[in-house]
Amino acid sequence: MKKLLNVLYVTFPDAYLSLEGETIVIKKEENVTVRLPLHNLENIVCFGYQGASPALMGICAERNIGLCFLTPHGRFLARVSGKVKGNVLLRKTQYAYSECREKSILISSSFLMGKLYNCRKVLDRAVRDHAMLLDADSLKSISQKLKESMKVLPECHSQEELMGVEGSAAKLYFGVFDQMILQQKDAFYFKERNRRPPLDNVNALLSFLYTILTNETSSALETVGLDPYVGFLHQDRPGRPSLSLDLIEELRPVFVDRLALSLINRKQISGSGFTTKESGGVIMDDDTRKLVLNAWQERKNEEIEHPFLKERIKFGLIPYVQALLLSRYLRGDLDAYPPFFWS
Repeated sequence: MKKLLNVLYVTFPDAYLSLEGETIVIKKEENVTVRLPLHNLENIVCFGYQGASPALMGICAERNIGLCFLTPHGRFLARVSGKVKGNVLLRKTQYAYSECREKSILISSSFLMGKLYNCRKVLDRAVRDHAMLLDADSLKSISQKLKESMKVLPECHSQEELMGVEGSAAKLYFGVFDQMILQQKDAFYFKERNRRPPLDNVNALLSFLYTILTNETSSALETVGLDPYVGFLHQDRPGRPSLSLDLIEELRPVFVDRLALSLINRKQISGSGFTTKESGGVIMDDDTRKLVLNAWQERKNEEIEHPFLKERIKFGLIPYVQALLLSRYLRGDLDAYPPFFWS
């Protein structure tokens, strides 16, 4: 099993990254602020515009260390990729499956089955843990409706039908999301999912975490030899990691939604850490972003028994394991792709 290595988050926007021997050097205004060995890193995420030296980008590509650049506010800019790794036959199979309607629908249905199951788990956990503080009957009703939606997925015969079921289910789920926010209601409230830009504090938090999850999922797919940009559920578009977006569907409720609710309800973050721009978009400040990233890393280091492998693994390895299972299915080693069902 792959080891869970460290992710380096460079949060100050005027940092420049370079290489000295086997060490990454981070400079700020020509002064060296950090030196870290490369051997225990699996990803580097930089929130800024200064960039990195060609030498560092080259060694990251050679050693399969993910190097991603985001704006200071968390909007994706670019990822550095080296030579294509993995079995070319696996990618050819991936491309062939993506062009086959029946096979794409089958895989897409599995992604959405995992998503709806895990959305139900988020609702059920909220009822279990906070039954006296929310409308338990309302959440139980939505959970039951999501269960009925899961039964419809195997009957879908087109991507449009699948997306219709997913859209209706998402509307139901996010329709009660605000009920699970139990603290700081004046600063953290949720009316609907919005992005580009996010228009409230909760959506800003969700969008930021979804971006982080998408980047890590892209790295996991590349590690097992799959192309993150050729998907089955999301349509292919230039520059869009469609397969990464496919795979995070089943992971978002567990990785992001649950963590966002915990950060708010445990008062680990506050409304003062968010600012509304003139355009109406909401952004996080540096301190809040660091708190969120620390919580993200702590969550990744928790252990969980994988429902399919029946092995205990680090939570942060789940995207890699799911990417590996998808590759095994495409190779013909599994009869179907097993989505991640949170227990």
